Amino acid sequence: MSIFTKYEPLARSLAAVTNGGGRNPFSVVIDHPVSSTVGVIEGRETLLFGTNNYLGLSQSEAAIEAAIDTLRTHGVGTTGSRIANGTQGLHRQLEERIAAFFRRRHCMVFSTGYQANLGMISALAGKDDYLLLDADSHASIYDGSRLSQAQVIRFRHNDPEDLHKRLRRLDGTPGAKLIVVEGIYSMMGDVVPMAEFAAVKRETGAWLLADEAHSVGVMGEHGRGVAEACGVEDDVDFVVGTFSKSLGTVGGYCVSDQDGLDLIRLCSRPYMFTASLPPDVIAATMAALSELEQRPDLRHRLMDNARRLHAGLNAIGLRTGPQASPVVSVVLDEVGQAVQFWNRLLDLGVYVNLSLPPATPDQHPLLRTSVMATHDAAQIDQAIAIFATVARELGIGG
Repeated sequence: MSIFTKYEPLARSLAAVTNGGGRNPFSVVIDHPVSSTVGVIEGRETLLFGTNNYLGLSQSEAAIEAAIDTLRTHGVGTTGSRIANGTQGLHRQLEERIAAFFRRRHCMVFSTGYQANLGMISALAGKDDYLLLDADSHASIYDGSRLSQAQVIRFRHNDPEDLHKRLRRLDGTPGAKLIVVEGIYSMMGDVVPMAEFAAVKRETGAWLLADEAHSVGVMGEHGRGVAEACGVEDDVDFVVGTFSKSLGTVGGYCVSDQDGLDLIRLCSRPYMFTASLPPDVIAATMAALSELEQRPDLRHRLMDNARRLHAGLNAIGLRTGPQASPVVSVVLDEVGQAVQFWNRLLDLGVYVNLSLPPATPDQHPLLRTSVMATHDAAQIDQAIAIFATVARELGIGG
C-alpha cells in the first residue's frame, strides 16, 4: 500500500477533468503579465478575469518602485519569525499604517491571509469556547476552528435569524462565543448582512470576527469593507483581511481595539512559527494602501465594472449570483459541462476560475470571475461576447 493510496479517488476525479485533452484547471500558468488585465497564457494574450486583483494594484508603479528601493536598502528577506528574529521596523510601520486605515488601536500582520484566519481563530477560541461559523466559510476559517479545539456550530449561510436561534440555545453556557462571518463570500460574491449580524452579536453578548478579505478596497466610503458600508464597525471586534486581493501583494492582518490582541502574538502558532513578510513586500503593500486611500475612483470604477459584467452575463441567459459584486460566478449544473465551458473560454482568450464541488455552495460547479477596476468597458464586453459564444456552442442559457 502506497502512502498515496488514500488519494486515488482524487486522482480519478482529476483524470475525469483532464480526459480528452482537457487542461488541468489547477495548473494553468500565466507566463507573464502584459498589464493588470491581460496576461500571456499558452503563448496567447488572454483577458484575465480570475485573479482577485480587484483594484489592479499588482501592477502599481508606485508599489513596484517602493519594492525595488527597499530591496536595495533592506535585502530580500528577514530569515525569522516575528517573535524570534524576524521583526524589523518596517513590520511595525505596516501595522501602524493598517491600524490607522481601519481606525483601530492594534494590528497584527501575518505572512499570508490564510495564516491570519488560522492564527486568529485558533488563538481566540479555546477548547471551552464556541465558534459559530457561517456554513459557507472559507477553508482557512474551518482550518482555524480545527486548530482551536473549540466546539464548532454552523449556522445557515447569511442567516442572522438562524445564528440567533443557535446562540439562544447556548444562553447560560460557560465559555466565550465567537461569531465568524465574511464580508464578501469568495465563491458567489454575495455580501454579508453585517448590520443584522451585529445586532445579534449585541443582543447575545457574543464576539464578532469579520473576514473582509474580498471586501476591503471594494466597499465602504473609505474602502474599509462591509462593516463600514453598513455603519457597524464598532460592533466588529476583530477584522481579518489579506493584502493579496485589493492591495495586490501578499500577507494578512487582524485589526482590533481589544488590548488583548498583543497577547495573541505569544500564543498564535501560525504567527509564532512562520517567517515574517520580506521588506519589499511590506514597502509595496504600504504604497498600494496609499493608492487605495487616495484614489476612490478605483473603487467606483470597480463596482461599475462588476455591474456591467453581472448584467451582461444574465442578459445572455447565464445564471449568476443574485447581486453584483467584484466576484461574479456563473452557476452550471454538471461538472463535465463546466469543464468544457472553462476550456473553451481559455481557447478563445478569457481566463476565469473553474470551481468544483465540494468547494462550492450547493454542490454546483462554477465559472468564477473576478472583475478589476482596470478592466475597460471593451474588455468586459469582449468577455461577455466570448461567454455567449461558448454558451451557444454548448447549448447553455437563453
